[in-house]
Amino acid sequence: MSLYLDHLATLQRQAETALERTGFDALLIASGIEKYAFLDDRPYLFQPNPHFKQWLPLTQHPHSWLAVRPGRKPRVVYYQPDDYWHVPPSAPSGEWVDAVELVVIREPEEAARALGDCVTPRTAIVGEADAALAGLIPNNPEPLLNLLHWARGVKTPYELAQMRAAQRLAVPGHNAARAAFLRGESEAGIHRAYLVATGHTDRDLPYGNIVGLNEHAAVLHYQYQDERAPAEPRSFLIDAGAQVNGYASDITRTWVAPGHDEFAALVAALDVEQLGLVDEVREGVDYRDIHLSAHRRIARVLRGAGLVAMSEEAMVAEGVTRPFFPHGIGHLLGLQVHDVGGFMAGETGGVADKPEGHRYLRLTRTLQAGMAVTIEPGLYFIPTLLRELRASRHAAQVDWTKVDRLSCYGGIRIEDDVVCRAVGEAPENLTRDAFAAIG
Repeated sequence: MSLYLDHLATLQRQAETALERTGFDALLIASGIEKYAFLDDRPYLFQPNPHFKQWLPLTQHPHSWLAVRPGRKPRVVYYQPDDYWHVPPSAPSGEWVDAVELVVIREPEEAARALGDCVTPRTAIVGEADAALAGLIPNNPEPLLNLLHWARGVKTPYELAQMRAAQRLAVPGHNAARAAFLRGESEAGIHRAYLVATGHTDRDLPYGNIVGLNEHAAVLHYQYQDERAPAEPRSFLIDAGAQVNGYASDITRTWVAPGHDEFAALVAALDVEQLGLVDEVREGVDYRDIHLSAHRRIARVLRGAGLVAMSEEAMVAEGVTRPFFPHGIGHLLGLQVHDVGGFMAGETGGVADKPEGHRYLRLTRTLQAGMAVTIEPGLYFIPTLLRELRASRHAAQVDWTKVDRLSCYGGIRIEDDVVCRAVGEAPENLTRDAFAAIG
């Protein structure tokens, strides 16, 4: 079987099991609808229901539906309007077409009739409330969604193939962005270079690119792109991904201009520790332990650079690393950049708590073979957090002259996308493999 058909068979088995365990006869999934700005006729960028695009490589298809029933081919209700205001979806094509029962509709309301025989009092309907039609009202049963979200944490070979392709698409963009930085271009110019190299537009990126020069790298989710280049470009942080068939890559790199050796040494030291953290992505490891390991490793960087004169153990115990590394070490990745199910205690739900004092961690599960996660340690000079540290009882242990000198660089983040493999096997670093393949 092809990777895709095998993937479809896996989803069918998972759905049938979930339906049986939760007492439902069928599963209907809405792709979603276009949403419009308040008091306006301009639509926002369409974002498909991730449950829908897990089954089908259809990411720009509002008003479509999928029906899953035990022992039956999936039924796809494919919305293809006869539209002259916009380019309608093309005729259905691709490997998925022969694997499903296909119904083409011209008006959204026709979906209710096309799915009428699938609707009973025991039909699970997954989607946003605004996707509702007569007889098709999303109920999003939590017990069923828990089972599906838990299973989605482990990727099929087809899904991993899409994610590898998303890496190969993003890496030329990162290389082009670095070259634009070294040419002295502005944040906006660097962003445009990234788009050209990836073939993406702002409309189809998996998330808005973070492109920060100098002090802007200290803003974790910096949301602007200055058109004017700084008088002295010193450092550059880019957090940018790509998307293939609905699956995302999520990559961050930090670059340093020539002649800024002190900050370059800090970047190199964090890169070593980041690779050490990647190697900790092993089956059976609690991801929370990797997060805590990141703080120990960042403490080693801070001590080695002479920024903090405390033992590494004391820095972590007293929370001194947190002002320099205030976010989590990473998250699940896949159909969504921050994929669902990261806090689940088990397949039936519940919450696996975050470590005390680490509220921004996005993943608290034990790793399984086939999980794709990000590993993204950072070391930042964030004015708000540094003011708090300066006012704390540990302030005397910090070399504030050095901190002030390095603050003009903003900060560092290095992020790779990593696949956990079976016991005894090293993790697969999707990002480094893609960079190595391009050279």
